[in-house]
Amino acid sequence: MHRTKKDSPGINMAFRTLFGYMVFFFISISSWADEIQINPAHPEQYTVVKGDTLWDISGKFLNHPWQWPELWRDNTQIKNPHLIYPGDTIYFAMVNGRPQLSLSRYEQQTFSPNDSTCVLSEEEIKNGRTEFAVSEEGKLLPCIRETLIKQAIELIPAKSIAQFLTSPKVVAENELNNAPYVVDIAGEHLVAGAGDRVYVRAITQPEGLSYTIYRAGNAYVSPDTGEILGYEAEYIAETTLQQPGDPATLAITKSDSEIRKGDRLMPKTDEELTLSYFPRPPEKSINGSILSVLGGVSQIGLYDVVVIDKGAKDGILTGHELAIYQKGNSINDPFSPIKNNVVKLPDENAGTLMVFRPFERVSYALVMKATKAIHILDKVQTP
Repeated sequence: MHRTKKDSPGINMAFRTLFGYMVFFFISISSWADEIQINPAHPEQYTVVKGDTLWDISGKFLNHPWQWPELWRDNTQIKNPHLIYPGDTIYFAMVNGRPQLSLSRYEQQTFSPNDSTCVLSEEEIKNGRTEFAVSEEGKLLPCIRETLIKQAIELIPAKSIAQFLTSPKVVAENELNNAPYVVDIAGEHLVAGAGDRVYVRAITQPEGLSYTIYRAGNAYVSPDTGEILGYEAEYIAETTLQQPGDPATLAITKSDSEIRKGDRLMPKTDEELTLSYFPRPPEKSINGSILSVLGGVSQIGLYDVVVIDKGAKDGILTGHELAIYQKGNSINDPFSPIKNNVVKLPDENAGTLMVFRPFERVSYALVMKATKAIHILDKVQTP
């Protein structure tokens, strides 16, 4: 037999910890916006469905999703408006001239048969429970298995950025050139993969036991100045140090592609993983461009990951939201009295992105909204 139960605060906390990078809350700073800007096409009510994100739902009611906490501020019904579940219904209303939201919880139906007092939790199943209730005849009584089936919706589609949280990365000009490199592959292989071993120059004083293999990629160049802002370090594999030295011996534990001689290694650093996102506009004016799109796609659309030409040195922080503007074309004006007169058409708003991994001069960002086709060299700026 089987029954379900509602989430407990402890379970919710564990879930948020496990999926930290899809955090369920924004932060509200009044200086971000003087007035809540309601989406004129907002619905009067909306029922959450599986696959929704908190960002998407916010956009149904607001022009700027980061104002979500402000819209909920006067609602005492729900202590945490960021823990919203499929089946919940959100209602919009104007109260004393102020917009407000309220929510009705969808309660899962439970099944609790009266002929059994045996309850088997997921934790007991995991740990291997061995003691069960028996009848007067010595027969095992059936048990009710409890399963947690309700999970709060994500803030953003975490799977879209998961592979880019720690790899690939952006490095300075000589960072990869000065890093240890694969000089040979054990077993006389030409290329290596998971389960193989490689010999690396020169790891005589290890900075840890885990090293990531990278391959030099393209340079990121400023479209305005032509200056090189950084170099892509293409993620190849994960390794574990077996024996330091010159050469050192490392075992390949995971690989996305074949390892070659000359590939570079860098110590794996856990601090690169950001566990929470607080979407908000930058505190200063930012004007930049999209340099590249990651993930092997050629067209840029919703939930694609792009590289922009602004980073920590420019004041960009994790969670900063920028508006995307489709770059206006330059056309010839055949009606102008000036011969060969060229007119630059205005840039048009094409969507929104959120920075999730800033480097010094460039940043990785997720396209959160796309209303038009987005292209490399389209503009990004403070909304």
